[in-house]
Amino acid sequence: MSAVRTVLGDIRPEELGVCDAHDHLFLRSPQLPGQELDDLSAARAELTAFRAAGGAAVVQWTPYGMGRRAADLPALSRATGVHLVCATGLHQAAHYAPESPGGLGDRLSEPFVAELTEGIGSSGVRAGLIKVAGGFHGLDAHARRTMTAAAEAQHATGAPIAVHLELGTGALDVLDLLCGESGVPGHRVILGHLNRFPDPVVQRQAAESGCWLAFDGPSRAHHATDWRMPEAVRALAEAGYGDRLLLGGDTVVAGARSVDGGPGMPYLLRRVRPWLAEAVDAELVDRILSEHPGRAFAVDWK
Repeated sequence: MSAVRTVLGDIRPEELGVCDAHDHLFLRSPQLPGQELDDLSAARAELTAFRAAGGAAVVQWTPYGMGRRAADLPALSRATGVHLVCATGLHQAAHYAPESPGGLGDRLSEPFVAELTEGIGSSGVRAGLIKVAGGFHGLDAHARRTMTAAAEAQHATGAPIAVHLELGTGALDVLDLLCGESGVPGHRVILGHLNRFPDPVVQRQAAESGCWLAFDGPSRAHHATDWRMPEAVRALAEAGYGDRLLLGGDTVVAGARSVDGGPGMPYLLRRVRPWLAEAVDAELVDRILSEHPGRAFAVDWK
């Protein structure tokens, strides 16, 4: 039976509820000095605010080695009543020590599989997805290595692969590697940030693979996420791909949290949801938030 693997255990897809399909409660990177998401009380307050806005689930895409604080996630989920899904995988090499990105050794697929099936360290929390990342308009050696390992782990477990597209680029290269060379089913791939490079032809070609398109990171005007989102969602729906869409907030720095004065997780439901419903069918927006995440992250776990 298909199940979404949360930090408190597996649940049925329909139990997930209204979901922020890409966000971060905790995150550290040398690329973002002094802007870390590493405050437990702030994370709890943010989840509480999201719950008050009608949210029921958050998928944290923070991968290995970036301060995901997996051991703290079960208590946060219980305290706030919000389902949480945790990630394994690796981000771009720039987010790690140059001599050994991630520090996981040569057989990357093995720790990925272990975190999906056995748990993350001593926390007992099992990851529910694999997060990897592409480069700007292409795939460097690190991206190819991590994506190949992610594909191996996907075949071993069934887990979905969530991909950070650098400034929204490289989507077709990612799909060529994951779905073409590595044989990952299209519906097991989630492309993040595709809306940051709002090319309608690329978006339709990506959707043709059967993958999920995540429109994440709203309120970042310089990424063309807000003002181009309605036309992109409408065009994809009219082309028959409305059932391949996800929405997320992608809060990556402390100042972006709603409890610290930023838009944060509640913005997705407080502003984006009604605004997007004005441009496209409100029922579609509800499905994107409530039905699609359950389908995208539910797996017949091996």
